Amino acid sequence: MPRTPSRRTALQGLAAAGAAVVGFDPFTRSWAATTTTGRPLAGLPALDGSVHTDDASLTADADDFGHIVHRRPVAVLRPGSVRDIVAMVRFCNKHGVSVAPRGQGHATQGQAQVDGGLVIETTPLASIGPVGPGSTTVTVGAGARWSEVAKATLAHGLTPPTFTDYLELSVGGTLSVGGIGGQTHQQGAQVDNVRELQVVTGAGDLVRCSPTRHRDLFLAVLAGLGQCAIIVGATLRLVPAPETVRHYLLPYDDLRTFLDDQRLLVQEGRFDYVEGQVTADAGGAFNGYVLEAVAYGPPAGPAPDDTTLLRGLRHDPAGVQTSDLGYYDFLDRLAAGVAALKEAGLWAFAHPWLNLLLPGRSAETLAASLLEDLTPDDLGPGVVLLYPVLRESLHTPLLRTPDDEVSYLLAVLRTTPPDDTATVDRLLAANRAAYDTVHAAGGTHYPVGSVPFDAADWREHFGPVYRRLATARHTYDPRGILVPGQGIF
Repeated sequence: MPRTPSRRTALQGLAAAGAAVVGFDPFTRSWAATTTTGRPLAGLPALDGSVHTDDASLTADADDFGHIVHRRPVAVLRPGSVRDIVAMVRFCNKHGVSVAPRGQGHATQGQAQVDGGLVIETTPLASIGPVGPGSTTVTVGAGARWSEVAKATLAHGLTPPTFTDYLELSVGGTLSVGGIGGQTHQQGAQVDNVRELQVVTGAGDLVRCSPTRHRDLFLAVLAGLGQCAIIVGATLRLVPAPETVRHYLLPYDDLRTFLDDQRLLVQEGRFDYVEGQVTADAGGAFNGYVLEAVAYGPPAGPAPDDTTLLRGLRHDPAGVQTSDLGYYDFLDRLAAGVAALKEAGLWAFAHPWLNLLLPGRSAETLAASLLEDLTPDDLGPGVVLLYPVLRESLHTPLLRTPDDEVSYLLAVLRTTPPDDTATVDRLLAANRAAYDTVHAAGGTHYPVGSVPFDAADWREHFGPVYRRLATARHTYDPRGILVPGQGIF
């Protein structure tokens, strides 16, 4: 088709910080950096925020917490409003430009990156509230961090029921993957505690969806890995918060006993929070186990009683550690450790994480096999988590879990120098081999880690709900511009 001035100026470029712009030719579907006097080029929507193409912005958003994959966008949107996201998604949809939202950038394998497209930073969408005494919900922006949500609701004696271990993640980010934590066995994942979403679809439509309004979209967005819409706001369930908690660390030296006691605790609902860690001995064998359990104090629960709570458990009583903490201090217990990692430069290391859900019926065999192959050098200054979740507490279809009453999350949170690409590649291959073993036994991938997947793997991962996701994708993102880094379609 011959080029005409009117068609070529339909999208001439994206305004950037300073004088840099990126020109887009809709005929060749290619971008080229140019310069101008700083005046926005024709075709860019009017925005409350700003679009950036400077090297620092593009380089930052071509990386993530994994420090493994680097896909460079051509522009970054820092929205001043939800209207900006609507306008820019419509702009990109019209011209077939890929788009990915980015919260805190805590992905580990480029899931929120986009090569040659637009990254939308959701951090400016950080509104929270209002919250009042007796509130049962709070509406927050997608860029709000869970730490700030907790502080705002605790001021009124309220709290979201489920948290991941690390609080400095965005609400939109965790709701796109699931949000599993130590309270999940009782309260469900974070996605199970959403009452309504405000989203921008891949077609650029601003939609409110819930279990009773646009239900198909609601179910396709929660744990939907950003494939149908960008979360811009969420209404979250609130429950009464405790003022204090009692925190228990219970040591075990036998894997089966450790897993069985964890299962007992979550099935009985004896504790409000149950997790666990696996530690290495002096010889490097991962054969030490610590059951971590928390009981809430008033007003959310009765005063904890050690005798009642620990009755019948088979831990080593000589190694028990018990402490009483303020509720927020417990939620934010990782803050000091994260600060130390950042100070030591280890936060910038590669994180080829492995996150799998093991079926309870074979959890012991699978965990023993995977831990036998793990070395302290390959884990680095990371941790190994192993703890149960109950299927009856999980209600979000796209959060895929094994077909078992109790599943166990095995998270091998590796940390390794990013420049040692040979080791990173070897660990990614080991992650894939571990996934294949677990999948063959009926286990699933919790998609926050670094397991190489292709479209066929994703189809199998979603199984009976894949068609639902694919239909929603076709309906709400018909040009397929959203979040290509996941590799699902």
